[in-house]
Amino acid sequence: MPRYLTRFYGKKRGRRHTGSNVVRSFGSGCFCAVSLLIGLVALFYFFAALTVPELRVNRDFVEHRARLIDKRLEEQPARDGPLYAPRFRLQFNVQGRRFSPWAPHDVTDLHTRDRHRSEQLLAEFQTGQDYVCWYDPQNPERVVLARGYSWFAWLMLVVPVPFIAVGAGGLSFLIWSWGKSAERRAVLAQETARREQIELTGQEPPFPSVPSPGDVTDSPGTTLAFRLPSGEPGWNLAGLLLLSIVWNGVVAAFLWMAVDGYRRGSPDWLLALLVAPLAVGGAGLVALFLRQLLVAGSVGPTIVEISEHPLYPGGTYELFIDQSGKLTVKRLRVVLVCEEEATYRQGTDARTATRRVYEHEIYCREAPPEPHEPGLRLRTSMEIPACAMHSFRSEHNKVCWKLVVSGEVARRGDFERSFLLHVYPCRFESHAA
Repeated sequence: MPRYLTRFYGKKRGRRHTGSNVVRSFGSGCFCAVSLLIGLVALFYFFAALTVPELRVNRDFVEHRARLIDKRLEEQPARDGPLYAPRFRLQFNVQGRRFSPWAPHDVTDLHTRDRHRSEQLLAEFQTGQDYVCWYDPQNPERVVLARGYSWFAWLMLVVPVPFIAVGAGGLSFLIWSWGKSAERRAVLAQETARREQIELTGQEPPFPSVPSPGDVTDSPGTTLAFRLPSGEPGWNLAGLLLLSIVWNGVVAAFLWMAVDGYRRGSPDWLLALLVAPLAVGGAGLVALFLRQLLVAGSVGPTIVEISEHPLYPGGTYELFIDQSGKLTVKRLRVVLVCEEEATYRQGTDARTATRRVYEHEIYCREAPPEPHEPGLRLRTSMEIPACAMHSFRSEHNKVCWKLVVSGEVARRGDFERSFLLHVYPCRFESHAA
C-alpha cells in the first residue's frame, strides 16, 4: 500500500505513465519508517501507562486492611477549569512498620471536571472505618482502595497495530528488494517460472521469454475449452473489509475517549476535532465496502471462456462470456487490449513506463433486448492481429495481452474486470524452434 501512496509520476501522457523508482522507494521508506516509529512509541506508551499498572495491581499488590483516618477532594488547576479526584489517607502496618499514605481510589487516578462524581466516591468511605486495600510490596506507600480489569487498557493496545503492520511490512519489502532493481526482480520471476516449467515437462521451454500458459490451461471451461483467470481477485473486497474494521476500531477507541471525557465533565475538544475527520473517513470506508459488496453481489462473477490457448497472431478464437447477477446489465463492452511496459534509466534514476499500444472492441451493447432480463450470456469471436507482438517478459520490457470486460448495471453503476491472455509467436516459428 505505501508504494502506491507514494508513487510519483515524472510524465503522464494519455495512457502512458512514467514513474521514478528511486523517489518512490525513498517515499515508501520514509512513510513506513514513520508509521513503524509511531506505532512502536504508541504501543510502548499505552502498555507502560495503562496495561502494566493494571496488571501489577491485580497480580502483584498485596491485599490488606487499613483504617481511613482522613479524606479530601483534590483539585488541580487546568486551562478549561479545575480537575477533581478523591484522596484517602490510610493507616496500616506492614512488617512492624506503620504507613499513612494518601491514596487514590484506583490505579488510574483519573482527574475529571465532574466534581459531583468525586464527592460521591468520597461519601462511600467513612473516616475511622477499616477497609480492604491493596498495596505494592515493593513500595507500601503505593496503595489503592479498588482494583479490577478495564477493557479500555487492553483495547488501546490495538490502536498502534495497523501502524506497526504497515511500517514493518513495507520496510521488510524494501529490505528484501534492496539492491534489486525492477529488472532484477523481473529476471528472478522469469527464472522461477522457467524452473517450474522444467520440473513439469522435464525440458526447457521453447520460448523462455514468453509466459507459460499453464495458469489458463489448468482451468478447463464448461462451454469452451478453457476458462480465463480474472485479473481482479476477490482479495480486494476482503482487504477493504479488513481496512474498514481496523480503521473504525481505532476511531471507536478515540471516540470513546472523547465521549467519556465529555461525560465526566472534562471534554477534550482537541481530541474531538481530531476524531471528526477520522470518523468521516471511516464512514466513507464502510460506505465504499458496502457499495463494492452490493456490486459484487448484484453484478455477480464474470466468466470468460476461450476455445483455444495459447493464442497465435492471425488466429480467430471463440469466446463465451457469462455475466451473471440479479440485476439487468444495461451496457456491456468487451475489449482486446495489449499493454507494453518498459524499464529504463534516466541518469541514475530507474523509471518504468506503461502504455496501451493496442485496443480493439470485440463486443458492445448499449441496451438490453429485454428490460427485465437479469445477467447476460453471449458467444462471439475475436481475432489476434497477424502483425501482433507476442506476450513477452524480459529484464527491461514486458508485453501483456488481456480481455477487459466493462459494463453498467442498473442502480449499481459501472464495473470493469480484466482477464489475462498469452499470445505466442507465429506457429511456423514454434515449429522451427
